[in-house]
This record gives sequence, C-alpha cells and structure tokens, in this order.
Amino acid sequence: MNEIIVNLHMHTRFSDGTGSHADIAKAALDANLDAVIVTDHNIWVEGPDGYYKEGNKRVLVIIGEEIHDQDREPQKNHLLVVGADQELAQYADDPQTLLNAVKKAEGLAFIAHPFDPPQASINETGYNWVDWDIHGFTGIEIWNGLSEFKERINTKLHALFFAFFPNFTTLAPQESTLNKWDELLSTGKDIVAVGGSDAHAIHASMGFIHRVIFPYKTHFKGINNHLLLEKELSGDPILDKRMILSALRAGHSFVSYDIPAPTSGFRFTAQGKLDSAIMGEKLPAKGGVTLQAHLPTLADARLIKDGEIIKEWQKQQVCTHITNEPGIYRIEAYKRYLGRKRGWIFSNPIYLS
Repeated sequence: MNEIIVNLHMHTRFSDGTGSHADIAKAALDANLDAVIVTDHNIWVEGPDGYYKEGNKRVLVIIGEEIHDQDREPQKNHLLVVGADQELAQYADDPQTLLNAVKKAEGLAFIAHPFDPPQASINETGYNWVDWDIHGFTGIEIWNGLSEFKERINTKLHALFFAFFPNFTTLAPQESTLNKWDELLSTGKDIVAVGGSDAHAIHASMGFIHRVIFPYKTHFKGINNHLLLEKELSGDPILDKRMILSALRAGHSFVSYDIPAPTSGFRFTAQGKLDSAIMGEKLPAKGGVTLQAHLPTLADARLIKDGEIIKEWQKQQVCTHITNEPGIYRIEAYKRYLGRKRGWIFSNPIYLS
C-alpha cells in the first residue's frame, strides 16, 4: 500500500481564516504534506483546488466545507463535508436533512469537534455537536487541534504561553470523544475516525505583543491523517482526489501526531485463516485471527476491543494478539515528549465478524 499524509479542516479568508489557498498550499509544501482539505465555513469555494508545486514537491488542495446553522444560538453541530463538490449550506438548519443532501451528492460527512469546550478566558463558546439522533455520516473528528488548545487554557497567560510554545499544547484526543466513537461503533455502524487541525492562522494581540496563533505550517506538522492507497498518486488531480476520498471513506487510515516522532510506516493488520485485512476492513474471526501492529519506533501501545482495553505493551515496536472473538479492534500508541505522555497514533478499526 502507498502511504500519504493528509491534513484536514482549515479555513481561509473566505470565512474566518487569515490566509489564502495559496498560503495554505505553501505551508503544506513546507510541511511535506501530500494533500490538504480546506473547509471554509458555509461556503464551498470553487476554483482554487488542484495541485500546487514548488520545485520537485507538489501538494493537492481539495475543497470541502464546514457547514452549520448560522441562525442557531448558541452555535452547534458543525459538519465537515468533502467530495460533494457543490454548495450545501442551504440545508444547515437540520442536520439530518444536510446529511441526506451530502449522501445524494456522494460526499463524505464528518462530525467536527464533537465535544468542543467553551473557553471564557478568550470569550469563546463551545461549538460541540448536540443532535446525535442522526444517521448517514461517514465518521467523526476524534482529535481537533483548536479544540484541544481551548481546553488547555484557563487564563490569557496560558493562551500566551501556548501561542509561543505550541508543541506543549497537544496531549491526546479527549476521552469523551474516544468514548463516543466507541459507542457509535458498538451500534454496528462503520464510523471512520479523522484528525483535524482546525487551522485559522489567527492573528492575536495582548498589549504590545502580537502573534499568529498556530500558523498553518505549525498545524500541518501536528495532527494529521495517514491514508493507505492502492496506488501511488499520479499527479492527475481528479484521479488522485478520487483515490484519497475513497481511502477516507473506507477508513484505510490512522490519525497521527507527528511531532514526537514520525508516524509514517505504522500498520495495523489482521491475518485470518484464508484472508487478511487492513484498517477499515472486515474479516471473519472463525478459525483464529492474528492482529498485528507495527510501530515506526518503540512506543507504549494498547489494543482496544469494543471500547475496552484488552492488551497493553510497553516500549514495543511489534505488537501481536491472536483471537477468535468477533469484535471491533483498534490500536492506540503513546510516546513521551516534552516531559508528558502524549497520544501518537490512533488507528481506524478492523472489524472481526
């Protein structure tokens, strides 16, 4: 399989970001990304998609949209829509109607920052998801960079510290979000996990101090999505976009935090009696299955089955578990960085039936 790195969930001047699509592409090239998915609020920007190049490097810019009901107070229910390739914000007042429209347009829909916290110290409300009586979404954003920043600051001094030292901010996805993901998976639905940077490149001031809060490049080196494709990217933006969205839809991916150490090369696989599976795929449990995680470097890891930890490894690079029990299995890996244990890799599940 060919592995690529994709950053999801960012904003330009067309909504509440400060940069252009070209600025995002430049930052993505500097961060050695393969693709970015831009999701401005309630506007599908037609035109700036495609490949951007610099020397021998290239990055594919894909245009999506973050849709929510702007008339609702307080704001809730943000949905990341990718691949619909048309404006769907007119359906935002009802989440299920919006999801039905996304499905009709053959797009992908991811619930954004489902447990986004309010933060009084910077006058920010919570943009969490509240209408869970829905169906038809592709997945859930289990890790959101901006939501974690909001959760970690209690005063303006906290905000100032993290603005200058952003690598101290990121710890791990919220437990509430991971628990919700496992709960959704337990209903028998395939729910794909993605990570989102929620990059805005916000310009902030405190007295005489002026700072860009998390420039695009800072976000792009952090929380990412590693996708496994059947073929290498061709350089044709239409074909490559189709491959990327297909891998996202299937869950052939893992969410990573690439600052403590590179995560490229991670694999979580299942080998059965007659067949094998990768992340996002199904395999019969009958006859026994060997689940194996290959980590790029030594790390602490845990195997999650149906929302419960069933096995843990300390400072291992190859983690193996043999089972004949049906269930939903996924891997989490952690590394120490800047004095704290931090989330490193969160795989999409393998489904044993």
